[in-house]
Amino acid sequence: MDKTQPHPLFKLATELGPLLVFFIANAKFHLFVATGAFMVAIVVAMIASYVVTKHVPIMALVTGAVVLVFGTLTLVLHDETFIKVKPTIIYSLFAAVLGGGLLFNRSFIAVVFDQMFNLTPQGWRVLTLRWALFFAGMAVLNEIVWRTQTTDFWVNFKVFGVTPLTMIFAIAQMPLTKRYHLEPASLEASEAEAGDVRNH
Repeated sequence: MDKTQPHPLFKLATELGPLLVFFIANAKFHLFVATGAFMVAIVVAMIASYVVTKHVPIMALVTGAVVLVFGTLTLVLHDETFIKVKPTIIYSLFAAVLGGGLLFNRSFIAVVFDQMFNLTPQGWRVLTLRWALFFAGMAVLNEIVWRTQTTDFWVNFKVFGVTPLTMIFAIAQMPLTKRYHLEPASLEASEAEAGDVRNH
C-alpha cells in the first residue's frame, strides 16, 4: 500500500506531541504519571500516523516499542531508572544498526529515517557514519545527564535539549547531501557502478 506524504506540521506534531505531553505531565504531577501519559501519547501518535499516511516510520515503531517496554517496567516496578535509560537504549540501537551496516558495506540510514536521498555510494557511507557517531554520542550524553542531574533537569533536557541538538545536527548535514547528490539521470549509472564494485 502506498504511503501518503503528510504535511510537515503533522509530522512535527506526531514527533514532538508525545514529548510535550511527557513534559507537561511531569511538571503538573510527577515522572510516573508522565511516563504513563507518554506511553499513551506515543500510541496515539503512531495510530494517527497510520490513519493519515497508511504508514508508520521504522524509527517511530522502534521508539514506540522501547517506550512501551521500559515505560511498563518503570510503572510496574516503580523505578524511574528504566524510563531514564530508555533513550540510551534507543540511541545505542540505532548507532549499532548504522555502524554495523557499514561494516558489511550497507547503509541503513534511509530505512532508519524513512526517507531517501539520491546520493553517491560515498555520500551514503559518510552520512551513515556521521549519524551513527551522533547516536552514540547522544547515548553517552543521556547517561551523563540522568546519572548526574535531577529528574526535572533530565526531563527538560529530553524535551528542550535533545530535539534542538538533533535538528541542528540534521541541518548541518545538508551541505553533505548537496555535495554527494545525484541527479535522477545519473542515479541508475551510479547504482550499476556500485553493483559492479560489489561483484568484484
